[in-house]
Amino acid sequence: MSDFEEVDILLAEDSDTDAEMTLRALRKKGIANSVTRVKDGASALDFIYARGDYAERANRHPKVILLDLKMPKVNGIDVLRQIKGDPTTKTIPVVVLTSSAQDRDLIDTYQLGVNSYIVKPVDFDQFFEVISNLGFYWAVMNKVATSDRG
Repeated sequence: MSDFEEVDILLAEDSDTDAEMTLRALRKKGIANSVTRVKDGASALDFIYARGDYAERANRHPKVILLDLKMPKVNGIDVLRQIKGDPTTKTIPVVVLTSSAQDRDLIDTYQLGVNSYIVKPVDFDQFFEVISNLGFYWAVMNKVATSDRG
């Protein structure tokens, strides 16, 4: 996506396969054109804070962040910790979308303030359905405070 002004969803996902399946599911709901994907936690933070490669974009927060936990450079837990620990970004809804079903990850993310924790289904059809519903809910149905959108 080239027009960062229209971003509604930030997808932080290092797996090309999972990212493509996520985008296909969101396309089916008609919301894939409002997605920006980053491949690591450092890029996610740069995007959110409009710095580095994203310094030229308007600092408008996404409506939701879909966050993988197991990413290079900065892991998802540390990204979540920074977002939820900062008064300027803590109200951005964050949905952890991960292959980790470990209790420790679940507990840690909820203690940090995650809005939802979803374990990626292994089955393609289930994955597709989960992502379609998730994207529609968070990007279309859920309401965010406009003063907190950047």
